[in-house]
Amino acid sequence: MVKDRHVIETLGKVKVVIEDGEITSVGSSEMKYCPMFHAMHGVEELNEEFIRKNINFRIEDFGMCTPNRVIEMDDAVTVGISEILKTNIEKGNIDCVVGACDGAGTLLMTNPRVVQGVGGRVSGLISTTPIDEVIENLEEKDCVILNPQTAELNQLEGLKLALDKGYKNIAITILPSPMVEEIRNYPVDDDVNVYIFVAHTTGVEPQEVKMLFDNADIVTACASKAISEYADKYEPYYYGVKVPIFCASEDGRKLLDVRLKKIGKPLSTNDYPRDKSDAPYKLI
Repeated sequence: MVKDRHVIETLGKVKVVIEDGEITSVGSSEMKYCPMFHAMHGVEELNEEFIRKNINFRIEDFGMCTPNRVIEMDDAVTVGISEILKTNIEKGNIDCVVGACDGAGTLLMTNPRVVQGVGGRVSGLISTTPIDEVIENLEEKDCVILNPQTAELNQLEGLKLALDKGYKNIAITILPSPMVEEIRNYPVDDDVNVYIFVAHTTGVEPQEVKMLFDNADIVTACASKAISEYADKYEPYYYGVKVPIFCASEDGRKLLDVRLKKIGKPLSTNDYPRDKSDAPYKLI
């Protein structure tokens, strides 16, 4: 029998292990301050006590990493990856999202509220094991699980599955890795569009950043020193002050602007130098 074990990275790339609905391990991080959590919760320091409290809240509130996992949600923030994807599905610009869900692994989603529910309040998912109830609930919402037996995380295989299902406008959420380039280089028909959204970039290596911007459409800043420095040098379009979302391509900018237009926010800009008066600390 597969052990119930889920590993996430969160709040400054702190590694957290959840087993049978309980936190069994909390790592550490050099990042101690997040302007988003300060603005929303008044948190001055991302210490172990707060991280445990926050993860326990997620477990209790929407069943993260448990059979009680809520899979449909409303917007978590005004502009995040899941909100951008949700709005573009609603507008018909995207017809399938290749994402990742705790308890299910890589999956295909077409329901905008499921896209929001799966991705809106969860950090970087490093590994997970199958939870039957979660998989059944997702399948009832027309999701397709890449591997229900193992909850495998493999976004390239997720793309292949989406292509086999006949989707034409496919968005993929992925953590920084060489697979970003593999996905971009994977051969697709001329009438297929693949949009790559890279999230959870804290701690990314400087030599990897160029590859991300060369191949992705959206790259989140998180608390990445290397991405912040790259953006300051090459000045891509972006949205946000505290934790920007960078447009690595014109397609990425268009998808971001669709969300901004919907909620009545100013469109993406390339005003530099950026305001860094309330940035994550320290960048890593």
